[in-house]
Amino acid sequence: MLTELAHVALLLGSLLILAAPIGRHIARVFSGERTLLSPLIRPIERGIYRIADIDENREMHWKTYASSLLVFNILGIAAVFLLQELQGLLPFNPDGLGPVRWDTALNTAVSFTTNTNWQSYSGEQTLTYLTQMLGLTVQNFLSAAVGLAAAMAVIRGFTRKNADEIGNFWVDLTRSVLYLLLPLAIVWALIFASQGVVQTLGPYVISHGLEGTEQVIALGPAASQDAIKFLGTNGGGFFNANSAHPF
Repeated sequence: MLTELAHVALLLGSLLILAAPIGRHIARVFSGERTLLSPLIRPIERGIYRIADIDENREMHWKTYASSLLVFNILGIAAVFLLQELQGLLPFNPDGLGPVRWDTALNTAVSFTTNTNWQSYSGEQTLTYLTQMLGLTVQNFLSAAVGLAAAMAVIRGFTRKNADEIGNFWVDLTRSVLYLLLPLAIVWALIFASQGVVQTLGPYVISHGLEGTEQVIALGPAASQDAIKFLGTNGGGFFNANSAHPF
């Protein structure tokens, strides 16, 4: 009982201590102010704006902001769906998996794009490494970033009572990924990998037991997906057993 109470107290204490500094950091990020990571990330951010022809100083009306968010999510659903249907023809498929059944593919695409991440399949038997990385892991980043962007738009809507603009969706999306989600995900992925969470593009391993039985040990780039899964409050997992997997 005392141990459980100590865990709760540690969690609440950590939240109280970290809330203010993290809140200030998030505020600086979305305001475009200089942060500790700016010297490293700012050139990348500017490069993205230049390639995508985005004016970071131009804000949007709420209707434009909302339509940009919806179009981005629709394109995300289409991309993840097509990736699943074409995965048999694409690289990083060491187990020779074929296309996903269309209804399962559509459900997966919608759920991961909307940050629901509900799964009706076994990851190691259904999706290739490329689909897991380029489809689901990327959407774990983007769906969380879309949520952060939407939250910032709502906050600006309340604080700017008489303003027509509520920020720029593309800028909020980019900053969410570059300054908040990606740095933390890299740190957590390295911690997970150092503790034994599998992170490899190698093929599945065949193990032979003492009684001669054969067992297929599924591998894959799981640490990188688990890191953003926890940070982005995403569901779903690389393996069927999700985070209960011994890896």
